[in-house]
Amino acid sequence: MLTLYIGNQNYSSWSLRPWLLLKHFAIPFSTVKVSLTGQGVNERHKAYSASGLVPCLHDGPLQVWDSLAIAEYLAERCPQMWPEHPDLRTRARCISAEMHSGFSALRSQLPMNIRLRVRGATPDAALSRDLERLFTLWREARAMAEHGPYLFGPFSIADAMYAPVVWRLSSYNVAVPEDLQAYVQTLLRHPAMQEWRREALAEQERIGDEAALLARFGGARE
Repeated sequence: MLTLYIGNQNYSSWSLRPWLLLKHFAIPFSTVKVSLTGQGVNERHKAYSASGLVPCLHDGPLQVWDSLAIAEYLAERCPQMWPEHPDLRTRARCISAEMHSGFSALRSQLPMNIRLRVRGATPDAALSRDLERLFTLWREARAMAEHGPYLFGPFSIADAMYAPVVWRLSSYNVAVPEDLQAYVQTLLRHPAMQEWRREALAEQERIGDEAALLARFGGARE
């Protein structure tokens, strides 16, 4: 059986992505949760992850690290993780890679923290650019979509890559264009997303300065 090492579910956006894929496509796996204890490489993680980072997937003696690499590895055994049509599959790969490497203002200013409920984030110029790009990508994907409620119709790796962003939009009360609200709500209501949320809220560990985020944005913890 596959084993997925993940970080704290309240904070680890990278861990959510492969976990959500495994859950959605009903691939048997076990989960081992480890403490993030801050950002970046942790020497302690090297006991189960060559990179010193999580997530890391174990398939017998084989280790696969990095969320997008894990997704591609899983797609080799489960091709329906990518859209069937070549054009849609190519676009889904492009926007997944862009999420993987871009959106630095969104990541830094709105860190994933599922338990936060703030009154509203006022974006600066950099965050506004990231949000504009995000909504453009989503709108274009939905315009290309086959039948189904997700970015390209059926649930795909692209949705898993953007799932942590949906939690950020929810936590920081970011205004979502009306034509994209149905997609956001569909992803938030996904049974595996709700399972992840329940487990995140049950965690006791606190990482980072939540008080500073609340002071900046206003609001409360769940």
